[in-house]
Amino acid sequence: MDLHDLAWKAASGQQEGSSLPPLDGSVEAMRLRILGKLIYQVGREPRTASPRDWFVATAYAVRDAATSSWFADRAAEGEGGKRVYYLSLEFLIGRVLMDTIGNLGLTGQVREALQQCGVQLDEIVLEEPDAALGNGGLGRLAACFMESMSTLKIPAYGYGIRYEHGLFRQVIEQGLQRELPETWLAHGNPWEFPRATFYPVDFGGSVTGEPGHEPTGPHVWTPDETIHAVAYDTPVVGAGGQHTNTLRLWAARAPEPLQLDAFNRGDHVGALRDRVKTEAISRVLYPGDESSAGQELRLRQEYFFASASLQDLLSRHLVEFGTLDTLPDKAAIQLNDTHPAIAIIEMMRLLVDVHRLDFDRAWTITNETFSYTNHTLLPEALETWPVALMERLLPRHMQLIYLINMRHMQAARDKGADHRVLAELSLVDELHGRRVRMGHLSFLGCHAINGVSALHSDLVRSRLFQDMDQLYPGRISNKTNGITFRRWLHRANPGLTRLLVETLGDGILSDPLQMGRLADHADDPALQAAFAAERLACKQRLAIVIRERTGIVVDPASLFDVQVKRIHEYKRQLLNIVQAIAHYRAILADPGRHWVPRVKIFAGKAAPGYVRAKEIIRLVHDVAQMVNNDPVVGDRLKIVYMPNYNVSLAEQIVPAADLSEQISTAGMEASGTGNMKLALNGALTIGTLDGANIEIRDFVGAENIFIFGLTASEVAAQSATGLDSHHAVRANPVLSEVFDMITSGQFSPEEPHRYRNLIDGTQSYDRFMLAADFDSYAAAQAEVDAFWQQPARWWRMAMLNTARLGWFSSDRSIREYAESIWRVPVMQP
Repeated sequence: MDLHDLAWKAASGQQEGSSLPPLDGSVEAMRLRILGKLIYQVGREPRTASPRDWFVATAYAVRDAATSSWFADRAAEGEGGKRVYYLSLEFLIGRVLMDTIGNLGLTGQVREALQQCGVQLDEIVLEEPDAALGNGGLGRLAACFMESMSTLKIPAYGYGIRYEHGLFRQVIEQGLQRELPETWLAHGNPWEFPRATFYPVDFGGSVTGEPGHEPTGPHVWTPDETIHAVAYDTPVVGAGGQHTNTLRLWAARAPEPLQLDAFNRGDHVGALRDRVKTEAISRVLYPGDESSAGQELRLRQEYFFASASLQDLLSRHLVEFGTLDTLPDKAAIQLNDTHPAIAIIEMMRLLVDVHRLDFDRAWTITNETFSYTNHTLLPEALETWPVALMERLLPRHMQLIYLINMRHMQAARDKGADHRVLAELSLVDELHGRRVRMGHLSFLGCHAINGVSALHSDLVRSRLFQDMDQLYPGRISNKTNGITFRRWLHRANPGLTRLLVETLGDGILSDPLQMGRLADHADDPALQAAFAAERLACKQRLAIVIRERTGIVVDPASLFDVQVKRIHEYKRQLLNIVQAIAHYRAILADPGRHWVPRVKIFAGKAAPGYVRAKEIIRLVHDVAQMVNNDPVVGDRLKIVYMPNYNVSLAEQIVPAADLSEQISTAGMEASGTGNMKLALNGALTIGTLDGANIEIRDFVGAENIFIFGLTASEVAAQSATGLDSHHAVRANPVLSEVFDMITSGQFSPEEPHRYRNLIDGTQSYDRFMLAADFDSYAAAQAEVDAFWQQPARWWRMAMLNTARLGWFSSDRSIREYAESIWRVPVMQP
């Protein structure tokens, strides 16, 4: 029987529900299931199927396997256990196929089943677009945490928004970032289940009290706009396929998709106006907020998904338990940053106005159910909303905020707070245009607040929320971030994983701490050579990707120096490229010297409205144009900017990096997770004592990391004395000459003054300590060169980094949340 006939037989069995074998883990069952999906769900015959068709059919077949455990787990959850509800504006899950078949233990079966059909798994996985549901570390952390919760068998829902076009697709044209829509849903998403479930979400209108009402009693909100939140569910499979949780994403839909009377009058555009306005809510992540319309859309987004999520979880809770009094015992709601903070007030509205609970009882339930993770210390990143906008868009919520704030202020007065402290504590900032402080609301409305690295948590307590912590002590704790090793080592770097398993046994796959035994082999020359060979293979693959995407040819034997992350001044890509220019000048000054060949790899997106970040991208491009085409330099220095950084590109870059640039201004990076991914794969870190870099140093050893720069306390002290760095630059001949080279237009002769504002602004207001840290950074880079020329020493350090990163697993992070914040049981993976 040929493949065509076999496909029809498989499909007929699936259609009739009779002869199609169950998914028992065998290659034959998987092959028949894929062929059946190809015929009846994709609508293609094997001989005419495209790689995209084969991917979709395979995804449907694998989804069947995930769904089996999904149903079983949901039935078990209904028996009365406590659930975690993880609210996040981002879930950067990347591609799903390889992650799912890996966790189900079906990679070999799927590969072989496809090979028997003449199809290569490694080819069809490229047909899957990255899910455009996030931007950077916040969303990737949420994805790792969801996978770890499934692995640890913690019943959980992730709640977010189903963005139709994501953040944006980055295109670099002549060094300029252009933002284009992501089209990841253009051909559908085989992993999701559209649901008939929807909830009304209201905006605007007026609020009236009930007859004889108290200010804290139920009120009637009469909105002037109602939209629908429609659910889409994706199963999230844990390691071993033993537990599957749900990622529920909301799409905004207009109650009436078309104003038919307007359409029939010939107003075809106007007939769609309400639909366009409604569906804008779930079109794009982080719409530009430079305009008042952009600010309103962001607030609408945040309230939209918060309200739908709370209505959903309360409905589920009442079906299962019949009373909301047990909510804190049966539900733990985690706010991933301040974006979902409005959920605290929405919970109060639902409990008081809809479910008729006493105000004090409602506040107790809310506080005991919610917890909040802070991810930033930057004041501009802590969300605040204009009171006028809140009063217009969410009038009932603003009333509740005033009530809660009044009680909060009285509690502060009772403890002797003066006017200065009261102004700092208030939920409403009266000094900067009357704005609602969402960080303060998150602190006040949650029983537990955590930072995401030891330093960050200390700064949250001592700087960010100092007054709040004194008023409500004991709420702040630390939960250092982690990453899922299953994705970022086992699947991103299968060659290195095989070597580790051969050396240490397969226990490392389920217990990352067992990798610590690799330290015992770090001086073994044969193992060092094998480790280096696996890393070189990754670099060879990345070199091909670089050539295909940028046209730049790089030597895989060079030191791959990597900074891949969102473009922001505090992350200091500018420091990196400025030092690269100094290095370039040094090569030109002494071309006969033996220079360590380097490939400096940048990747990351700048927010559409962030002008200086976009200027940094353009500067990197212009410098690369000169350096990469200079025959005197040759392969001794190459500069590469990889466009449209996403999870799939990260999975190619991370295993190939030799040096990990974690060079943020100390005290400004909450944690970072890229530092963990890179170090886990054997990259050595050059970095400041910031975020999780400190803990990485503590685990790998100070001798196995390159630390430079001011500490957080030194940054604070220097900031207090002034941020003008003109004198420091003039006193530094190397830095001064680099700045002159940039501002004189040597990298932009067609526009000599292109970067004058960027450099002049840096000197006038050096908030991010570029000048202060430049010499220390350059010295650390020189040390990197010296160590690279000692291969035995370098690979020993690399192996020790891999060996000692086991603590940074997201399984460990989630276990800590579960035990001390959510209070839910945890199973061993």
